[in-house]
Amino acid sequence: MARVVVEVMPKPEILDPQGKAVARALPRLGFTGISEVRQGKRFEIEVDGEATAEVLADVRRAAETLLSNPVIEDVVRVAPIEDLA
Repeated sequence: MARVVVEVMPKPEILDPQGKAVARALPRLGFTGISEVRQGKRFEIEVDGEATAEVLADVRRAAETLLSNPVIEDVVRVAPIEDLA
């Protein structure tokens, strides 16, 4: 079995009120030098067998169909978890 991570983010032209709220809160908590925050979604999916190119393509199609709203979101990453280290 392999684990695959899928990351979904709002499209750049879509307003992100949650990201803006986090960005405003960071300086109040003492974190400086951060100019913008965008909040997205992360999914971890366990697949049978290895995370081959074909499996990753299937997971991407699933992400584009079910895990994201293609009108306002982009699937920005589909990768085996070990590739993220």
